[in-house]
Amino acid sequence: MSQVGAPQGRTWAGSSRSPRSRTLRSVATLTSAVLAVTVLAGCSSDEDADGAPAAAQDNAPTARSLVDDGGTLRWAVDALPATFNAFQADADATTNRVAGAALPALHTLDERGRPRLNPDYLETAEVVETEPRQVVLYKLNQQAVWSDGREIGAADFVAQWRALSGRDTAYWTARNAGYERIEKIEKGKNDLEVRVTFAKPYADWRSLFTPLYPKQVMGSPNSFNDGARTTLKVTAGPFLLRAVDRKTGDLTLARNPRWWGKPAKLDSLVLRAVPRADREAALAGGKLDLAEIDRSTAERIALALKDADAGRSGAQAAQLHGPGSAITPGKALGSWALAHGADEELASEVKAARAENKAAAARYAAAQDTLAGYVVRKSLEPAYTQLSLNGESGPLADERVRRAVARAIDRRELAESVLKPLGLPSDPPGSHLALAGQAAYADSSDALGDQDTKEARALLADAGWVPGGAQKKPAGTKAGSEAGTKAKAAEEADSKKKTEKGDTASDDGLYIVGDDKPGELPAAPRIGPGGPETGTRVLAPAPAAARESAALLARAEALDTGARAAAGPGNAKPDKGVAGAYAPLGSAAPAAVPAASQALGKDGKALSLRFVLPSGPGSETLRSVGDRIVRMLDAVGIRTEITKVSDESFFKDHIASGDYDLALYSWPASAFPATDARPIFAKPEPASDGSLLVEQNYSRVGTDRIDQLFDQAAGTLDEEEAGDLIRQADARIWAAAGSIPLYQRPQLVAARQDVVNAGAWGFAAPQYQDIGFKKSETTKGSPSNR
Repeated sequence: MSQVGAPQGRTWAGSSRSPRSRTLRSVATLTSAVLAVTVLAGCSSDEDADGAPAAAQDNAPTARSLVDDGGTLRWAVDALPATFNAFQADADATTNRVAGAALPALHTLDERGRPRLNPDYLETAEVVETEPRQVVLYKLNQQAVWSDGREIGAADFVAQWRALSGRDTAYWTARNAGYERIEKIEKGKNDLEVRVTFAKPYADWRSLFTPLYPKQVMGSPNSFNDGARTTLKVTAGPFLLRAVDRKTGDLTLARNPRWWGKPAKLDSLVLRAVPRADREAALAGGKLDLAEIDRSTAERIALALKDADAGRSGAQAAQLHGPGSAITPGKALGSWALAHGADEELASEVKAARAENKAAAARYAAAQDTLAGYVVRKSLEPAYTQLSLNGESGPLADERVRRAVARAIDRRELAESVLKPLGLPSDPPGSHLALAGQAAYADSSDALGDQDTKEARALLADAGWVPGGAQKKPAGTKAGSEAGTKAKAAEEADSKKKTEKGDTASDDGLYIVGDDKPGELPAAPRIGPGGPETGTRVLAPAPAAARESAALLARAEALDTGARAAAGPGNAKPDKGVAGAYAPLGSAAPAAVPAASQALGKDGKALSLRFVLPSGPGSETLRSVGDRIVRMLDAVGIRTEITKVSDESFFKDHIASGDYDLALYSWPASAFPATDARPIFAKPEPASDGSLLVEQNYSRVGTDRIDQLFDQAAGTLDEEEAGDLIRQADARIWAAAGSIPLYQRPQLVAARQDVVNAGAWGFAAPQYQDIGFKKSETTKGSPSNR
């Protein structure tokens, strides 16, 4: 993978390495959505594959005949894009959204994350030869043209291949997965046919040329690097880019007059930059029609709907549970008396406070009235949150300790704590490489085993970590100050190695570190079946990991678990002695600490793991999950030390550089795991300078066999065989215990009640031309005024 200014060394594969090492298709989202690595769909296109998505789509599907023609929909995004080139390192979820609406996507994902031929651009696409080379023949839709009137053709395919093949380093590309396997591209029998010949078989060929850029963008390094950063002059989708206003934060997409497919229902689509923390206020102010939200905002909308269903106005709701709800008649009378009392200074203060309370109640009332016009749509994102275990050094370099950590954790309890309150399915993921409902999905967690405290303790004991081990000196240790001095020097050297790294780590490849969904909150109206909101079932495929990480990292917050520090002479609790010695005669003796939960040690060193988490806003869910993990590990004698770091340094200075033991972050899923997941689980390779080249495998745990299985899956054109190889690889990833999938991420979307064909898409790609406002006699205003 290439990237401008990418650092070399232990955390970057390096632009001089093989194409494999530079390969990672991008997602946050996010976080990305976003941030193209898409949903883990496996390789099979079998219609009868078993299973269904864990959660259905929720996007109010509506026939086009029932959707108004016209109007403007305002859709929240995290930020305006730094570039419109989806293959550059700083592309993000908004880049992907624009590309999805304005550029060709030869294959899109269905509700189960399977790549499907897009008839707006292709009549057929199939492998027509396998010997001596694999040849894919694309037959283009004869109506498909760029917005400048030129036909989409072989020249565009050639330009994109040459830009992304990795052969010319003048192109500042973030990924080249699959393109490096192409041997040549040529025109077929006519201008509507494109023949792509591969140098070696490539199972994931459907991942290529989506999005497809015009040759004007891909034709030269200069145009690739700079030509599509601030604008898209030529497009070929239902929408085209009309304007970008960085002062107001609005990006406007307008209906494409040259679009040959079903015309867009909307006149325009405005992508409005609204930070997550500001979305509740923006919705309450009626400034958005569609926005991904956090749990607290979802509960506020549910409460507003409950008030509306009960016939309560916003003003009545404010009195019931708003800013003034705690003011009793007695308090109100006392406040009035003070405001009209003889003490003028006090009266002035009380009057100001009363005025502010009145204004706050009015704002709350108005917000409740507005929020009652929205509905919460929800599904599960094509991404999962995992616990990453750094196996490069320290206790976790021993696979027995990693497995003990995994066996100590109750994944179902963690998943239920996050998803059950939202009314979403809460089965923990059974695969690193596919999600429930996809052809390649199989629960391979048995390769590691379920939660088993007894087994976790046995694994730790087998690895030499036992109660009291922190006080025991290793056999053969010299007595006296010499041994202590050497041990201290060794410890300081190890600490210096971890904290004083010479190279800057790359933050390339991470979709979401931390979670933008808040966690445990007070009870509120139920969202979902039995709750006040209505709506039907949908989530855009997660964008590529390499392109989503920066936007989503900023949404993470460190866990505040209050975990105990490692037990040891410097922080042990004072000895309180036995009853009657330092306490009044007759006092009960302190309860003995069960040996099983006592802090463990080995060769005079306590077993303590550093749990590193980001400190930004919006990670209540991670805080709750982290609390539970700490308690689970504590129960088997593993102590944790929570370290909070800034969002800016969390990934590049800690995760990517290996300066952590445990961490919580999320990976996006992919429709093409043989290609996209390989660099995430590839075995780290030693560099000539002694550092470790890890690609995107930030747990630093891998095996040669896992790599071989990925390579075999990517190189076979037998879809059934490829799926079986992916499942074999996943079983070995579980056994290695470098990462533990905990739960599939929830997606909550606030939508105006008359917005249809939009919401939580699950695995599927949005159909931008179908999004709009439902026809209704009660709809206020004409479409043009929306």
